[in-house]
Amino acid sequence: MKKGLFVTFEGIEGSGKSTQIIQLADYLKAKGYNVIVTREPGGTLIGSAIRKILLNPEFSGMDYHTEVLLYAADRAQHVGEVIRPALENGDMVISDRYIDSSVAYQHYGRGLPLDFILDVNERAVQGLKPDLTFLLSVPVALGLERATKVAADRIERESIKFHTRVESGFQELAANEPSRWRIIDSTRSIDEVRKEVVRAVDALLGK
Repeated sequence: MKKGLFVTFEGIEGSGKSTQIIQLADYLKAKGYNVIVTREPGGTLIGSAIRKILLNPEFSGMDYHTEVLLYAADRAQHVGEVIRPALENGDMVISDRYIDSSVAYQHYGRGLPLDFILDVNERAVQGLKPDLTFLLSVPVALGLERATKVAADRIERESIKFHTRVESGFQELAANEPSRWRIIDSTRSIDEVRKEVVRAVDALLGK
């Protein structure tokens, strides 16, 4: 039986997930919790190799079904090697992306059938769901401006219309499952966002 806490952060590119994950991890560590910070794709050695394929701009011709299956392969390894063992050990796991990203990007963004995406990912994770998911919401143009200051990867190079569909997908997912999701306006200061994230986690922990 799962004993730890599984928290995920979702959102389009440039929404501030990495920053807030560090902030939350530092807060929980200061409270004495053992915290595992990870990401998808790439939370394992095998996943890192898959990440290089998925985000490589040279692979612009990747079939969308291939994309789904590669993300699911990364996720299966991630759950089996990192997430599930940590939760069984009673650790706090914070992940940058999880299944909701596949639904937002490959269903809402790419237009692939939802049943296909859910079936593949259910086989990958075998029922493991987050206890709490944060959607860091930011205007698409601003997010892409933040994310592509250095160099844009294969996903970041998609059209603004694609990323707008992805953001709308995230909003719909959050609206359909309000007990798990918390939507946070990440155009505000880092500290303002951090405080809202911490309040939600403390509430879940009964603090």
